[in-house]
Amino acid sequence: MSPLTILRIEKLKTFGNVAGSDDHVTRNRETPNADPTKENVRLIGEDDRALEEIVKEKISTLKHRPRHDAVLCTEMFLSASPEYFRPVDPSLSGQWSDSLMQQWAIASRDWLDQNYGSKCVRAELHLDESTPHIHAYIVPVNEKTGRVSHDAMFGGRGGQGRIKLSKLQDSYAGALAPLGIERGVKGSKATHTKVKEYYQAVNSEPLTAVITNNQLAPTPFESASSYVTRIQSDEHFQAINHQLADRSFMAERLERAEQRARASEKERQRLEEIVRTLELKTQQLRDLPLEDVAWELGLNCDRTHQSRWKGHGHIINIDGPKFYDFAPDQQKGGGGAIDLVMHVNYCNLRQAVVWLHERFGEAGAERAAIAKTRQVAAEIIELEPRTPFQLPVEEKSKWSSVCNYLTQKRGIPSNFVELLHKRGLVYADDQQNAVFVMRNLSEEPQAIGAFLRGTRGENNTFKGYEFGTKRY
Repeated sequence: MSPLTILRIEKLKTFGNVAGSDDHVTRNRETPNADPTKENVRLIGEDDRALEEIVKEKISTLKHRPRHDAVLCTEMFLSASPEYFRPVDPSLSGQWSDSLMQQWAIASRDWLDQNYGSKCVRAELHLDESTPHIHAYIVPVNEKTGRVSHDAMFGGRGGQGRIKLSKLQDSYAGALAPLGIERGVKGSKATHTKVKEYYQAVNSEPLTAVITNNQLAPTPFESASSYVTRIQSDEHFQAINHQLADRSFMAERLERAEQRARASEKERQRLEEIVRTLELKTQQLRDLPLEDVAWELGLNCDRTHQSRWKGHGHIINIDGPKFYDFAPDQQKGGGGAIDLVMHVNYCNLRQAVVWLHERFGEAGAERAAIAKTRQVAAEIIELEPRTPFQLPVEEKSKWSSVCNYLTQKRGIPSNFVELLHKRGLVYADDQQNAVFVMRNLSEEPQAIGAFLRGTRGENNTFKGYEFGTKRY
């Protein structure tokens, strides 16, 4: 039986669909039938941002916004039947010839590039499942209309849609023909299968196909030996046999995943008990001076009211160990450093303890904790690291106004401003603030904060640090 091409497409109509597919493909969520010891390969797309952000950026350049029911991105699944990857024994799931796999992957990547160019924003080669396959993401941009249109690129329902899908299968088969991979039966009555339906089919009970397939039934007066010979050479029997092997392979992976999950749950319960013990012994963390905590939280002391601290939508009055937020949407009071961190950072008690430890060190964060709990605190901090600082989103349309403010009103040389802008050290956000990026002094500098200066209007005096900024 000659190896056949496999091509499936899936419509992703919401950014939630895009994010969910991305989580599966990038293995950001548990995938029971995937082998964690094998690494997948990025074939197209050097941008490591979330796929949702890349698709949003691609669509934002179009003339028209997508309709509410538009397909925002098309997921394409590419592979070949097992006979190509393991010609000696196609039933050996999880094994293949590396040279054959690489030839197929290169041919598939080149086909995607030639047919879709920059519209194909990402293609991921999966090598951690039973048979190599590619997940490609294509933003169906229609240059003529300035919209996204899946139907214009891949066809919709009806006869025209079937014609386009048939031509798509022809095109992919033509690219793989030099490798000896053929197209499936053209004009077959079989319906088009979506990506998720393909996965469901692989995981379904294949023996039911043996019972319902009349072609595999013995004919009247047929001898046992001739029957065995006939069905072993039948392509339907071979396909079911390969599917059985894939199913067994995936069942083994699933069992291992369940074992890991059970062990992980036991470890989680152990750590939860440690956390509960630690939380009972952190009362004295509330004794940290609230002024020091407020400064580390990125709040600024009001010069006219020394007990009042402002920033990030908060107007907090500190009175000894107590505080109260007078901001219209934040009116709330509390007592102690932990409560203040939970209020400003919108986090729970455990996250507040980790944050205080990260900012004040063991001496400050464990002022109330006895020596016995220090090792436990280190475990929690290792398990829950602080979220990396996120710079404000750049708004390019506001840069000209910010640049004019810096050069004309503040008198900074224009060539100096442009140099900093090109290096990404100053830019504009959506509120027309000048964003000055703060970086550390390591060999590979990373953004650790940002100082904001308002430029909108005649008497704009706003200035402050972006939420999460580290100040030394």
